[in-house]
Amino acid sequence: MTAVMITSCAWFDSSQEARLKSESEKTRLKDEIIAQLKREAEEKRRKEEKEASSKEVSIGKQLWLTTNLNVDQFSNGDEIPQAKTAEEWEKAGENGQPAWCYYNNDPSNGAKYGKLYNWFTVIDPRGLAPLGWKIPSNSDFLILTSFIGQDFKPKMMKMNSWPQAEGASNKFGFSGIPGGLRDNYGNFRNIGMGAYFWSNTVFEGPYAYARELGSNAGNYAGSEFGSNKSIGMSVRCIKE
Repeated sequence: MTAVMITSCAWFDSSQEARLKSESEKTRLKDEIIAQLKREAEEKRRKEEKEASSKEVSIGKQLWLTTNLNVDQFSNGDEIPQAKTAEEWEKAGENGQPAWCYYNNDPSNGAKYGKLYNWFTVIDPRGLAPLGWKIPSNSDFLILTSFIGQDFKPKMMKMNSWPQAEGASNKFGFSGIPGGLRDNYGNFRNIGMGAYFWSNTVFEGPYAYARELGSNAGNYAGSEFGSNKSIGMSVRCIKE
Protein backbone atom coordinates (compact mmCIF):
# COMPACT_ATOMS: atom_id res chain seq x y z
CA MET A 1 0.00 0.00 0.00
CA THR A 2 2.82 2.35 0.90
CA ALA A 3 4.57 1.76 -2.43
CA VAL A 4 1.38 2.47 -4.33
CA MET A 5 0.86 5.70 -2.44
CA ILE A 6 4.41 6.85 -3.17
CA THR A 7 3.98 6.08 -6.85
CA SER A 8 0.66 7.96 -6.93
CA CYS A 9 2.19 10.99 -5.25
CA ALA A 10 5.09 10.96 -7.67
CA TRP A 11 2.63 10.85 -10.60
CA PHE A 12 0.64 13.73 -9.11
CA ASP A 13 3.78 15.83 -8.60
CA SER A 14 4.86 15.20 -12.18
CA SER A 15 1.44 16.10 -13.55
CA GLN A 16 1.23 19.25 -11.46
CA GLU A 17 4.70 20.28 -12.54
CA ALA A 18 3.77 19.83 -16.21
CA ARG A 19 0.60 21.87 -15.71
CA LEU A 20 2.50 24.66 -13.98
CA LYS A 21 5.09 24.68 -16.75
CA SER A 22 2.32 24.89 -19.32
CA GLU A 23 0.69 27.81 -17.52
CA SER A 24 4.04 29.52 -17.14
CA GLU A 25 4.71 29.10 -20.87
CA LYS A 26 1.29 30.55 -21.71
CA THR A 27 1.96 33.53 -19.41
CA ARG A 28 5.39 34.05 -20.98
CA LEU A 29 3.97 33.97 -24.50
CA LYS A 30 1.17 36.34 -23.50
CA ASP A 31 3.69 38.78 -22.00
CA GLU A 32 5.84 38.60 -25.14
CA ILE A 33 2.83 39.34 -27.36
CA ILE A 34 1.80 42.29 -25.19
CA ALA A 35 5.38 43.62 -25.19
CA GLN A 36 5.57 43.26 -28.98
CA LEU A 37 2.28 45.10 -29.45
CA LYS A 38 3.52 47.89 -27.19
CA ARG A 39 6.76 48.13 -29.19
CA GLU A 40 4.84 48.27 -32.46
CA ALA A 41 2.50 50.94 -31.10
CA GLU A 42 5.47 52.97 -29.86
CA GLU A 43 7.25 52.66 -33.21
CA LYS A 44 4.07 53.75 -35.01
CA ARG A 45 3.69 56.75 -32.70
CA ARG A 46 7.27 57.84 -33.24
CA LYS A 47 6.97 57.39 -36.99
CA GLU A 48 3.85 59.56 -37.02
CA GLU A 49 5.62 62.20 -34.93
CA LYS A 50 8.57 62.26 -37.33
CA GLU A 51 6.27 62.47 -40.33
CA ALA A 52 4.39 65.33 -38.70
CA SER A 53 7.71 67.11 -38.22
CA SER A 54 8.71 66.78 -41.88
CA LYS A 55 6.51 69.50 -43.43
CA GLU A 56 8.61 72.38 -44.64
CA VAL A 57 8.34 75.84 -46.17
CA SER A 58 10.79 78.08 -47.98
CA ILE A 59 10.97 81.62 -46.58
CA GLY A 60 13.51 83.76 -48.35
CA LYS A 61 16.63 81.67 -48.66
CA GLN A 62 15.80 79.58 -45.60
CA LEU A 63 13.90 76.30 -45.31
CA TRP A 64 11.86 75.89 -42.12
CA LEU A 65 9.73 73.12 -40.70
CA THR A 66 6.11 74.22 -40.41
CA THR A 67 5.39 72.21 -37.25
CA ASN A 68 6.88 72.23 -33.78
CA LEU A 69 9.20 69.40 -32.84
CA ASN A 70 7.46 66.46 -31.17
CA VAL A 71 10.11 63.81 -30.49
CA ASP A 72 11.12 62.05 -27.28
CA GLN A 73 14.46 60.64 -28.44
CA PHE A 74 17.78 62.20 -29.30
CA SER A 75 19.17 61.55 -32.77
CA ASN A 76 21.30 58.69 -31.45
CA GLY A 77 18.22 56.89 -30.07
CA ASP A 78 18.68 57.80 -26.40
CA GLU A 79 15.46 58.61 -24.58
CA ILE A 80 14.91 62.21 -23.52
CA PRO A 81 13.64 62.22 -19.92
CA GLN A 82 10.02 63.26 -19.53
CA ALA A 83 9.39 65.52 -16.53
CA LYS A 84 5.75 65.39 -15.49
CA THR A 85 5.70 66.91 -12.01
CA ALA A 86 6.75 70.45 -11.19
CA GLU A 87 9.44 69.00 -8.92
CA GLU A 88 10.89 66.86 -11.71
CA TRP A 89 10.89 69.82 -14.09
CA GLU A 90 12.52 72.20 -11.62
CA LYS A 91 15.15 69.63 -10.64
CA ALA A 92 16.11 68.99 -14.29
CA GLY A 93 16.64 72.71 -14.78
CA GLU A 94 18.66 73.13 -11.61
CA ASN A 95 20.92 70.23 -12.61
CA GLY A 96 21.26 71.36 -16.22
CA GLN A 97 19.69 68.14 -17.49
CA PRO A 98 17.51 67.60 -20.59
CA ALA A 99 13.75 67.29 -20.11
CA TRP A 100 10.54 67.49 -22.12
CA CYS A 101 6.85 67.61 -21.33
CA TYR A 102 3.42 68.04 -22.85
CA TYR A 103 1.62 71.24 -21.92
CA ASN A 104 -0.38 70.33 -18.80
CA ASN A 105 1.02 66.80 -19.27
CA ASP A 106 -1.75 66.23 -21.81
CA PRO A 107 -0.68 64.19 -24.88
CA SER A 108 -3.44 65.81 -26.96
CA ASN A 109 -1.54 69.09 -26.60
CA GLY A 110 1.53 67.34 -27.95
CA ALA A 111 -0.37 66.22 -31.04
CA LYS A 112 -1.43 69.81 -31.68
CA TYR A 113 1.45 71.94 -30.43
CA GLY A 114 4.41 69.57 -30.13
CA LYS A 115 6.46 69.04 -26.99
CA LEU A 116 8.04 71.64 -24.71
CA TYR A 117 11.81 71.28 -24.14
CA ASN A 118 14.23 72.98 -21.80
CA TRP A 119 17.35 74.51 -23.35
CA PHE A 120 19.59 71.72 -22.08
CA THR A 121 17.72 69.37 -24.41
CA VAL A 122 18.16 71.78 -27.30
CA ILE A 123 21.95 71.92 -27.07
CA ASP A 124 22.59 68.32 -25.99
CA PRO A 125 25.44 66.89 -28.15
CA ARG A 126 23.35 63.77 -28.94
CA GLY A 127 21.24 65.98 -31.21
CA LEU A 128 17.57 66.93 -31.03
CA ALA A 129 16.80 67.98 -34.62
CA PRO A 130 15.89 65.43 -37.31
CA LEU A 131 18.57 64.37 -39.78
CA GLY A 132 19.39 67.21 -42.16
CA TRP A 133 17.90 69.84 -39.87
CA LYS A 134 19.24 71.90 -36.99
CA ILE A 135 18.14 74.05 -34.07
CA PRO A 136 18.10 77.65 -35.34
CA SER A 137 20.60 80.16 -34.02
CA ASN A 138 19.55 83.65 -33.03
CA SER A 139 21.09 84.81 -36.32
CA ASP A 140 18.81 82.41 -38.22
CA PHE A 141 15.80 84.03 -36.56
CA LEU A 142 17.15 87.51 -37.35
CA ILE A 143 17.39 86.59 -41.03
CA LEU A 144 13.83 85.23 -40.92
CA THR A 145 12.27 88.26 -39.27
CA SER A 146 14.26 90.66 -41.46
CA PHE A 147 12.88 88.96 -44.56
CA ILE A 148 9.30 88.98 -43.25
CA GLY A 149 9.59 92.64 -42.36
CA GLN A 150 7.43 94.73 -40.06
CA ASP A 151 4.33 93.46 -38.28
CA PHE A 152 5.48 89.92 -37.56
CA LYS A 153 2.32 88.93 -35.74
CA PRO A 154 -0.22 88.23 -38.49
CA LYS A 155 2.38 87.09 -41.01
CA MET A 156 3.78 84.33 -38.79
CA MET A 157 0.57 83.15 -37.10
CA LYS A 158 -1.28 80.13 -38.39
CA MET A 159 -4.85 81.04 -39.23
CA ASN A 160 -7.65 79.77 -36.96
CA SER A 161 -5.15 78.78 -34.27
CA TRP A 162 -5.11 81.95 -32.16
CA PRO A 163 -8.34 82.60 -30.23
CA GLN A 164 -7.30 86.15 -29.31
CA ALA A 165 -5.56 87.18 -32.53
CA GLU A 166 -7.26 89.00 -35.37
CA GLY A 167 -6.06 89.19 -38.93
CA ALA A 168 -3.66 86.24 -38.82
CA SER A 169 -2.64 85.65 -42.44
CA ASN A 170 0.29 83.23 -42.12
CA LYS A 171 1.53 85.01 -45.25
CA PHE A 172 4.86 83.19 -45.46
CA GLY A 173 3.68 79.81 -44.19
CA PHE A 174 5.66 79.76 -40.94
CA SER A 175 2.48 78.54 -39.19
CA GLY A 176 3.24 79.69 -35.65
CA ILE A 177 0.86 78.15 -33.11
CA PRO A 178 0.35 79.23 -29.47
CA GLY A 179 1.75 76.25 -27.58
CA GLY A 180 2.55 78.21 -24.41
CA LEU A 181 5.48 77.47 -22.13
CA ARG A 182 6.49 75.86 -18.85
CA ASP A 183 8.35 78.14 -16.47
CA ASN A 184 11.42 77.09 -14.50
CA TYR A 185 9.24 76.22 -11.48
CA GLY A 186 7.10 73.81 -13.48
CA ASN A 187 4.05 76.04 -14.02
CA PHE A 188 2.31 75.98 -17.41
CA ARG A 189 1.49 79.34 -18.97
CA ASN A 190 -0.04 81.05 -22.02
CA ILE A 191 -1.34 78.23 -24.19
CA GLY A 192 -3.56 79.79 -26.82
CA MET A 193 -1.85 83.13 -26.25
CA GLY A 194 1.84 82.78 -26.99
CA ALA A 195 4.31 80.79 -29.06
CA TYR A 196 7.88 80.58 -27.77
CA PHE A 197 10.79 79.14 -29.72
CA TRP A 198 14.28 78.25 -28.54
CA SER A 199 17.45 79.19 -30.38
CA ASN A 200 20.75 77.43 -29.73
CA THR A 201 22.48 80.72 -28.90
CA VAL A 202 23.62 81.68 -25.42
CA PHE A 203 22.47 85.10 -24.21
CA GLU A 204 24.38 85.46 -20.96
CA GLY A 205 24.65 83.57 -17.67
CA PRO A 206 21.63 81.29 -17.18
CA TYR A 207 19.86 82.73 -20.22
CA ALA A 208 19.62 81.84 -23.92
CA TYR A 209 18.07 83.60 -26.89
CA ALA A 210 14.48 82.74 -27.75
CA ARG A 211 11.68 84.14 -29.89
CA GLU A 212 8.17 85.10 -28.87
CA LEU A 213 5.12 85.26 -31.07
CA GLY A 214 2.11 86.35 -29.03
CA SER A 215 -1.41 87.52 -29.67
CA ASN A 216 -0.84 90.21 -27.06
CA ALA A 217 2.85 90.84 -27.77
CA GLY A 218 2.26 94.03 -29.79
CA ASN A 219 5.40 95.34 -31.45
CA TYR A 220 7.47 92.67 -29.73
CA ALA A 221 5.86 89.81 -31.64
CA GLY A 222 8.65 87.80 -33.23
CA SER A 223 11.41 89.67 -31.39
CA GLU A 224 14.27 88.10 -29.49
CA PHE A 225 14.53 87.88 -25.73
CA GLY A 226 16.75 86.23 -23.16
CA SER A 227 15.08 83.29 -21.44
CA ASN A 228 16.00 81.18 -18.43
CA LYS A 229 17.44 77.93 -19.80
CA SER A 230 15.18 75.89 -17.52
CA ILE A 231 11.99 77.10 -19.19
CA GLY A 232 10.15 74.71 -21.50
CA MET A 233 9.44 76.07 -24.98
CA SER A 234 8.69 74.86 -28.48
CA VAL A 235 11.38 74.03 -31.02
CA ARG A 236 11.12 74.86 -34.71
CA CYS A 237 13.91 73.50 -36.89
CA ILE A 238 15.67 74.99 -39.93
CA LYS A 239 17.43 73.16 -42.75
CA GLU A 240 21.18 72.75 -42.30
